[in-house]
Amino acid sequence: MTDLWTDTETATPLEVADPQVWEALQRERRRQQHTIELIASENHVSAAVMEATGSIFTNKYAEGYPRHRHYGGCDYMDQIEDLARERARELFHAEHVNVQPHCGSSANMAVYMACLKPGDTIMAMDLAQGGHLTHGSRASFSGKLYRIVSYGVDPKTEQLDMAEIRRIAREHNPDLIVTGASVYSRTIDFEAFAEIAEEFDALLMADIAHIAGLVAADLHPSPIKWCDFVTTTTHKTLRGPRSGMIMCKKQWASAVDKTVFPGIQGGPLMHVIAAKAVAFGEALRPDFRAYQQNILTNAQAMCEALRSHGFRMVGGGTDNHLMLVDLRSNHPAVTGRHAEVWLERAGIIINRNMIPFDERKQSETSGIRLGTPATTTRGMGPSEMATIAGWINDILSAHGNPIAIEQVHQQVVALCDQFPLPH
Repeated sequence: MTDLWTDTETATPLEVADPQVWEALQRERRRQQHTIELIASENHVSAAVMEATGSIFTNKYAEGYPRHRHYGGCDYMDQIEDLARERARELFHAEHVNVQPHCGSSANMAVYMACLKPGDTIMAMDLAQGGHLTHGSRASFSGKLYRIVSYGVDPKTEQLDMAEIRRIAREHNPDLIVTGASVYSRTIDFEAFAEIAEEFDALLMADIAHIAGLVAADLHPSPIKWCDFVTTTTHKTLRGPRSGMIMCKKQWASAVDKTVFPGIQGGPLMHVIAAKAVAFGEALRPDFRAYQQNILTNAQAMCEALRSHGFRMVGGGTDNHLMLVDLRSNHPAVTGRHAEVWLERAGIIINRNMIPFDERKQSETSGIRLGTPATTTRGMGPSEMATIAGWINDILSAHGNPIAIEQVHQQVVALCDQFPLPH
């Protein structure tokens, strides 16, 4: 239990009811404020999104869909879900939207179950070369329920080779082709994937979890026109609550909805759906496109700064919000695990990541993945990206020296104090 004295007249309800949880929350708030978040899949939501996520809608069951619920008292649930769906349709120009998936993984699961039978063939990007667990990893339901055929990147360019992807499709005749990635820094040609899917009579799904904000802002080609299904998370570049969403052609609407509920989920999280509605509303405003452009500008600035310190960018650079850095280029003895630990001690949060054809194991890796959505949300710009890149190089060059780490840490905290979290 806490040793802190609590003034019940000024304390929050959580502080009074559960000081341990409250203290952990305060520590996490301080951690986020005083660290630089470079994990490409993370962001900082607005105060409005945060308020909706913690709202009274958390009290309500609303199994089913608007006007077809299995519980009474759902009038305002219907209003919120309709609003979220309408805004998402407008934002992405989608024919049908389901905002009930709890996460990107459950969105992907729902699509697979809506259009495939166990044992059918899915062709998707290899996890070791930039794909996602749900794109066929043996540790995931996807790799256990379906026959998986993987494609990767060209060994020389480290970019997607559409001719090779067509060859693999011809050889394996997949039922569903999945495009999209969790670690791919170049533009994805959805039209080219659609041509391959049509040629081999396969369905096509795009997982845009990472690039959804860029797609919404018309800064990355949209898959909506070309794909039968589009799945996404609602955080990352989209800057909403941690959750998922499915968009699809009208002919798949009923199958998708029935698979989400009652197929794989029960009651939707209405407080999170309310937060999605808020986030989609924010994304429809003109300043959201400017924000997405700033993400791209910052990513380019960080890439160039890292290159100036001798780092090699996998794939030759970035067209989006993230970059995969090959540490072997100028720090051959440093693993991704080393970098992750040392940088966190200095207040720079990143994640280790395998690079294509990596000879190191997943727990070590030869690369690190960096992204600019969260720093951009806080208002940082190209000059800050260059500074941060310099700090990354300093830490890795010092091989974890605690004095060097502490020197950088003090500068990190000073920089973070200039850019408060959204509030």
